[in-house]
Amino acid sequence: MAIANLLQAHLHLFNSDNGVVLDLACGQGQNGLALHQSGIDVLFADIKQAPLSALQDQHKILKEQLWQADFESKQDTDRLQLAQLTLQGVIVFRYLHRPLFDHIKQAVKSGGIVIYETFTVENRQFGRPHRTDFLLKENELKTIFKDWEILFYFEGIKRNPDRAIAQIVCKKP
Repeated sequence: MAIANLLQAHLHLFNSDNGVVLDLACGQGQNGLALHQSGIDVLFADIKQAPLSALQDQHKILKEQLWQADFESKQDTDRLQLAQLTLQGVIVFRYLHRPLFDHIKQAVKSGGIVIYETFTVENRQFGRPHRTDFLLKENELKTIFKDWEILFYFEGIKRNPDRAIAQIVCKKP
């Protein structure tokens, strides 16, 4: 499990004294673990209990740092809980649920960082995902964070493996 290149290049933006970073839809947690190993408090959130349990068992992540959350549920419980957090940052990789953007932006404190990377509509040429719900439109990510300071932005094709993605690193005013 390798840490995402985007996070590796911007790891320095997080500070161990500045609060918690949410690894949203963390899966196996490799990106959050990189932060954790750098002394940063991380809250690992995923819909599936199994990877969260593995983080606890294999990496000694405390139960308080694990959040089994269904951000797509018809009940807004987890989304509303997200919006009430005060975070130094949020990292998201290979996940898109548009109703979360406002909650993410609200949860990050002033000066906080969002690192977001996911697939664009151009990714259909390479395979999954195919559904429009899971693919960003052209410049969509940049538009969502237009009122934030954009520190890094990329949208296009990456190789090895081939994929079409948008990446943003931005700072809340």
